[in-house]
Amino acid sequence: MALPVTAIIAGLLALWMIFLQTRVIGFRRGTRVSLGHADDVMGERLIRAHGNAAENIPIFLILLGLSEGLGTPSWVLWLLGLTFIAGRVLHGIHFFKVRQGGMMRVLGMMLTFFPLGATALGVIGHGLDSL
Repeated sequence: MALPVTAIIAGLLALWMIFLQTRVIGFRRGTRVSLGHADDVMGERLIRAHGNAAENIPIFLILLGLSEGLGTPSWVLWLLGLTFIAGRVLHGIHFFKVRQGGMMRVLGMMLTFFPLGATALGVIGHGLDSL
């Protein structure tokens, strides 16, 4: 079974992950730090931006693929996928700024949690309905 919406969303998120990873690589090359962040605040922020994305993206893609496989309408998949991407981008961009706190981080996590929670509940509902 083909999962075209999930495939496109996964590809876009992979490109975002590559971007985040290149920021970490740039930091490491510039500071000659091969592991960790050597107490450099910006290094820590870049590493966490990449790490947080790596923690959230896989489970969302699993849930989105399950949703698509279970027959969720394409427009719902696109809404969830693009909202999740927006959340990940806003959250990641927040970490490129030196200032702590901020609305981009909060909005980014809200736009991450909504589609993550909605897909989780959707696949649970589909699963229970199929028992």
